[in-house]
Amino acid sequence: MTVFHVATIGITVVAAAWDLKTRRIPNFLTFGAALAGLLAHTYSGGWAAGGWAVTGWLVGAAFFMPFFALGGMGAGDVKLLAAIGAWLGPGPTVWVALFSLIAGGVMGLTVALAYGYLTQAIANISWMFQFWRQEGPKPVPEMTLATHHGPRLAYAVPVFAGLMVTLWLQ
Repeated sequence: MTVFHVATIGITVVAAAWDLKTRRIPNFLTFGAALAGLLAHTYSGGWAAGGWAVTGWLVGAAFFMPFFALGGMGAGDVKLLAAIGAWLGPGPTVWVALFSLIAGGVMGLTVALAYGYLTQAIANISWMFQFWRQEGPKPVPEMTLATHHGPRLAYAVPVFAGLMVTLWLQ
């Protein structure tokens, strides 16, 4: 485990705790972490390493951007994965994102079950696919984070799980 891994774990733990408490991830944490990752890599490995960090940041931002654009994920989650990308680089960031999506699905089902919301969640997913088939991929007006009132998942927690699985498998 490198200092970059330890820093990324620390950043993600803080983000998860903040997200659980407030359902938001602050910009100073995500942008500050991304800048720190860029500077750390540039300092330790030169311009090539800095470019690698920027590429990781871009991959992280791009991976979660479609979910944000469809209204199903907050911008803080996108910026958190981008910050992780600045620390880990593009390849590991893809794995963090994929494992985060799996963990998010499992945790989302758990939250839906805990709140007695599973039947409604399944109906909502069916409605979303029907809407997208007719209207194309765009936010479903009644089912975005801004308009929906069902239980919410602090997504920094599945991102933390995805990070830990990724680091464990390296």
